[in-house]
Formats: sequence, structure tokens, C-alpha cells
Amino acid sequence: MTNDHDIELFRLHRDEQSKYVYFILAAAAGGIALAVRVTADAKLHWSLIPLGAAVVSWGLSFYHGCRNLQSVQEVTAKNAQQLKIARGDDPVVGRDPARRSVATQAVGEIIDRERAATARHYVWQFRYLIAGAVLFIGWHVIEIVLRTPAH
Repeated sequence: MTNDHDIELFRLHRDEQSKYVYFILAAAAGGIALAVRVTADAKLHWSLIPLGAAVVSWGLSFYHGCRNLQSVQEVTAKNAQQLKIARGDDPVVGRDPARRSVATQAVGEIIDRERAATARHYVWQFRYLIAGAVLFIGWHVIEIVLRTPAH
């Protein structure tokens, strides 16, 4: 059985993960806002392509962050359902040990799939944030080169 120390450690870990996801969400939104701000007076030009790609990348980062949070909520809800089934408190499954065993295993498989999705979104959120930053810097370098007079 899990003790209170294990539960507290799990909560701390989960809180830190959530803070990280929210931090990256804010960074991606900030990148998009910055891109909108610096192009407020811009005219269409090929040099904006990397900036557009950066905005798309940050948008994907934001999407994966939101999906991560949704997946965490799903895992939490399914964990609660699994515990309820295991205790025999689920009104659909009932108290029959065989039905509880099958239902607990089925919900466990759903939890495993959702955890895998959570992990994928967690990784892609970060990757797209970094890709957006690299593209933004690339755009900035292109703009500097284009403003440099030719000798």
C-alpha cells in the first residue's frame, strides 16, 4: 500500500510538472505576442517566412501544452475510477471480483495509453517552443542582413 510520504512526493512531482507546462504555455504565447507586435507595420516579404514558421511552431507548442493538461486530467479521472472499481464502489461494475478484475485491467490499459499521450505532448510542447525560438532568431538575423548596406 502507498504511504503518505509517497503520496506527498507524487503531489510535489505533479505540481512541478504542471508549473513547467504552464511556463512553456506562457513562453509560447509571449513569442506569438512578440511576433505580432514586431510585425504590426510590416508588409508581406519573403523574409517573414521564418517568423511565420516561428509563430506556427509556438502555436503547436501551445496546443501540445493544452493537450498535456487535458491528458493529465483524464489520467487523474481514470485513476479515481479505477480505485472506485477496485473497492467495489462502482455502480456499473458492482462488487463481483471477476468483473472488478476485468474492469480494473481495462481502465488500467486506458490509463497507460493516456499516460503515453501525456508524455508525447510534454515532449513536443518543449520541442516546438525551442524550434520557434530558433526560427525567430533566424528571422532576426535575416532582417539584420537585409538592413545592412552593401559596399
